[in-house]
Amino acid sequence: MSTRERGFTVNGVPRRVMLADEQTLAEMLREQLGLTGCKVGCDQAVCGACTVLVDGVPVTACACFAAVVEGAAIETIEGLAPRGQLDPVQQAFVEAGAVQCGFCTAGMIMSVHALLRLHPEPDDATISHWLEAHVCRCTGYTAILDAVRAAAKRMAREPA
Repeated sequence: MSTRERGFTVNGVPRRVMLADEQTLAEMLREQLGLTGCKVGCDQAVCGACTVLVDGVPVTACACFAAVVEGAAIETIEGLAPRGQLDPVQQAFVEAGAVQCGFCTAGMIMSVHALLRLHPEPDDATISHWLEAHVCRCTGYTAILDAVRAAAKRMAREPA
């Protein structure tokens, strides 16, 4: 397998990274860019903990080769609060107590961002559908649904 420099935009910043063809997006983010909010839980695209947005679409970074998304805009949990101020989805998760151990939280928050961009006022069935790819063993999902509803309301009140 070859190694070469590849370009991405990560959290709004252009980045050049030396990558092997078989390197996953999660490995690149965590090991080379130090963005450890992308958690690798199952390493099989089943738990959703490693979810990031690639050109606005949720992607399980553990199962995505970084080379495949070369040139893409990648958003991670670290990009949501660049100045230490929680964004509305993060704040809603904290306030609703939907963070418990926190291992799955970053991936869920990234998926919720994509959801609310497409469906600013999602119903419970839509929220549940969007969170199907995420496994949380701590919260029981009630607090997570509450957080998504609260984030949607908060974002509807805030100017874009």
